[in-house]
Amino acid sequence: MRTTFTPDDVTVRDVSPTPIAVMEHCGDPATIGTTIQRFIAWRQAAGLSPKTNPTFNVFHSDRRTTPPSEYRMDLCVGTERPIETKGEQIKAGMIPGGRCAVLRVVGNTDNLEPAALHLYRDWLPASGEEVRDFPLYCQRLAFFPEVPEHEAVAELFLPLK
Repeated sequence: MRTTFTPDDVTVRDVSPTPIAVMEHCGDPATIGTTIQRFIAWRQAAGLSPKTNPTFNVFHSDRRTTPPSEYRMDLCVGTERPIETKGEQIKAGMIPGGRCAVLRVVGNTDNLEPAALHLYRDWLPASGEEVRDFPLYCQRLAFFPEVPEHEAVAELFLPLK
């Protein structure tokens, strides 16, 4: 994965609102793998394939500055169907529509921190834009093991006013 980006790597897009099913991960980021496995199992049981229903992560916390016990991230799948919890703590949510700065990341997408830092520290101050009241999120377009790790693709979205 690239760890350096330029302003030309960022595009501004209007995105449509997306209804989602949400599984929250609250707690130590070191345990996110367990939550991901539960999310995958729930998603499969609910018949929501990554090929037909988009996958998102919503980053409510910065793992570098948030105490582990207060860390929060949402694992989400786009769906307009009624949500069947199948014994999991799943709730309905919405990724709001509007303008977003978008940065595509290709390759190993396990660590999106360099891309997020580029958006916040480099691109945003130079752009003259302001952030909207919704956290940074990503859409996972192609991910391991469905594709080789070097072909994984994620897009980071920074909501703008």
